Amino acid sequence: MMSLYTLFIVAFALFASVLAAPVNLEKRITHSGRGTWFDVGLGACGEYNNNNDKIVAISSNIYGSGGNCNQWMHITNTANGKSAYGLVRDECPGCGSYDIDMSPSLFEELGSLDTGVLKVSWHYENKSFEP
Repeated sequence: MMSLYTLFIVAFALFASVLAAPVNLEKRITHSGRGTWFDVGLGACGEYNNNNDKIVAISSNIYGSGGNCNQWMHITNTANGKSAYGLVRDECPGCGSYDIDMSPSLFEELGSLDTGVLKVSWHYENKSFEP
C-alpha cells in the first residue's frame, strides 16, 4: 500500500507537469489580444535575434516549457487590416493569455511604434511554413 507521503509526491509531480506543459493551440484557430513591442536579444527559446528579425514573444500561459518555439504566426492588426508573419522565439511573462510582444520591425509592419499597443488577431501556421 502506498504511503500518504508517496501519494502526495506523485500527485504533486503530475500537477507540476500539467502546469509546465505548453498550451498547444490548434493551427488556424484565430486568437485575439493585445500586441506590443520589445527590444529582442537572447529569447527564452535559446536563440539570439535582433530588432530587424520578425520575432514574437508569447504569454507564459501558452509558452509553457517552450513547445511552441520556432512556430510561425500570422498576425493581423484588427484596426487597419495590415498583416505580417512572425516567428515565436521568446516568452512574455507580462502578457495576457493571447497577447503577444513583437520585435520593432514586426510591429512596424502592422502599425507605428509610437502607438505602442495594437489590437491584434493571430494564428499559428503549420510547422513547415516559412514566409
